[in-house]
Amino acid sequence: MIPNPIVKVLSTLTLNEVKYLLMGGQACVFYGAAEFSRDCDIVMSDEESNLQKLRSALNALDARCIAVPPFDPVYLARGHAVHFRCHHSEAKGMRLDVMTKMRGVDEFGSLWERRTTLQDADSVQFELLGIHDLIKAKKTQRDKDWPMIRRLVESHYSAHRADPNDDRIAFWLLESRTPAMLIEVAAEYDSAARSLTKKRPLLNEAFGASESALEKELRTEQFEAQVQDRNYWNPLKRELERLRRDADRKHG
Repeated sequence: MIPNPIVKVLSTLTLNEVKYLLMGGQACVFYGAAEFSRDCDIVMSDEESNLQKLRSALNALDARCIAVPPFDPVYLARGHAVHFRCHHSEAKGMRLDVMTKMRGVDEFGSLWERRTTLQDADSVQFELLGIHDLIKAKKTQRDKDWPMIRRLVESHYSAHRADPNDDRIAFWLLESRTPAMLIEVAAEYDSAARSLTKKRPLLNEAFGASESALEKELRTEQFEAQVQDRNYWNPLKRELERLRRDADRKHG
């Protein structure tokens, strides 16, 4: 059961017909890879009608923009997250982070087609970023995100290994960050693994059953992804720093 403040935030988004997908730590809770997350992180359609629905939901939550950037579609379109703090009695203190664009994942329309829909005991629906897309979104410069990716794939493998299909097998081979698991899956589905080596060269190490070699390749893969994420965010961080300086001068 997720904490009630989070239920309040998500149900308010749903009841206001916001077209959103839950991502971040709370989505990992739903997928069984985490036990708790304090915040709600969503990606949403950037259509003006959807932004208006978000404004209605924010009003219902008595949510106010905190920090920078301000709530402006221009900043969302550039890839910034806009941060809100809820003051409604049933969601007091909850932070809601909103994005419309993310590095390394498809446009929202494609994400929406691949979403996971859950329903609570009160028949309120929650829309989650599909697990494939969630893992792509988690490939950030932050070290803490990578163990979460590992747990997400391990949890998915544990839940579905008795009922494999081509999509699931490819997912395990392309996204697993566990050497022993990669060796096991590659051995069981040798043909699929060999067909994916061009897409993920480190799979070649799985055939040799060398956990140490795989661990080394996984560290290299993580490092390269973190560099890409850092390069993506550097100009956005510089823009945030400028906005903070402007705000300080305005209120100084």
